[in-house]
Amino acid sequence: MDRRRFLLGSSSALGASLLLPNRLIAAANADLPAGAVVSAVMDALPGKRPLIKRSFRPPNYETPLAFYRQALTPNDAFYVRWHMGVPDVALAEWRLRVAGPAAITPREFTHPELLRKFKAHEVVAINQCSGNRRGLFTPHVPGVQWGYGAMGNAVWRGVRLKDVLEDAGLAAGALEVKADGADAPTLTGPDFVKSLPMWKALDADTLIAFEMNGEPLPRWNGFPARLVVPGWTATYWTKALTELSVLDRPFDGFWMKTAYRVPRGLFGASGFDSQDTEQNSPITAIRVNSLVIDPAPGATLPVNRRSEVLGIAWDGGSGISNVEVSLDGGASWREARLGRDLGRYSWRQWRFSLKPAQAGAFTLMARARARDGSTQADTLIPNPAGYHHNVVQEADFHAA
Repeated sequence: MDRRRFLLGSSSALGASLLLPNRLIAAANADLPAGAVVSAVMDALPGKRPLIKRSFRPPNYETPLAFYRQALTPNDAFYVRWHMGVPDVALAEWRLRVAGPAAITPREFTHPELLRKFKAHEVVAINQCSGNRRGLFTPHVPGVQWGYGAMGNAVWRGVRLKDVLEDAGLAAGALEVKADGADAPTLTGPDFVKSLPMWKALDADTLIAFEMNGEPLPRWNGFPARLVVPGWTATYWTKALTELSVLDRPFDGFWMKTAYRVPRGLFGASGFDSQDTEQNSPITAIRVNSLVIDPAPGATLPVNRRSEVLGIAWDGGSGISNVEVSLDGGASWREARLGRDLGRYSWRQWRFSLKPAQAGAFTLMARARARDGSTQADTLIPNPAGYHHNVVQEADFHAA
């Protein structure tokens, strides 16, 4: 792949054409609680296009679905998620410290030192907030009432976390890697600190990334460096990364032992054994999912004329094997055409051609299957924090 040509082509596909703001908000707010619908407005952070504001302090902004027509989500339209204030870090002053009880030789790197010492690596991966689609849960649960747009797909480039950790040396008892960023806690809240199991930290595609889609990370998305943990939800993708600690015991900070957890076994094994308890486990891998993008649900399609539906499908890293579409409530299913495969951590575009035979309302259902055999849920799996909403979508249209 010619990387530069691919990035330029993807980022310019949408151009300046967008749905009107009220239609963007309507699509993103479908089925959300009334309060979330009323509070959602289009708002532009510095350097960003207008996004759907879910909260301002801290900034939590959702990507309008129109931007998902592209294989890669433009940096200036990429969703924003913070738990506290957004740091303003000067690249010349930034340092990455690597230490901890299970690190043999503590290290400290500047940005130029990391680039000189370690080989560059890149991966195409979806970054998805753990609470994406939380607002669609019934009954509704507390937290940011995200619609469909707390996610994005990008080319991430940096150095392998594995290489940096091994440069410091790993003691025999190394169990987890704790990651901290420059974002400061509130007066009463805990600092946002996460950890990874050693096997995931040493995965060849887990990165310390400096670029997304060929450009430096925007401040809103983690400048100057962030962790990229492909296949896992974005809670582990620490932004404005400043410190890595190699631990010989499970990290017990609030954002690991209390927050971002699900009932144990509800979604299978977590893959993070050192953080499992008898009652619950940390949320980890993204579950297989799909989404209808264009025409936007609610659109009117012409009778007796072909229309093409565009969607995307993704999972936690096995890759998408197929997408099926039903127009009769799930009684029968037909295969959609899969688009270009950009890698197992990327979403995959799909297309389906249909020709409404008569006027009136109809519903299109779409479900994805991953190469590991997993498929989307038929019914919602309730959990206290509103995670892993991957129910087969029912997109309503009108033919006229």
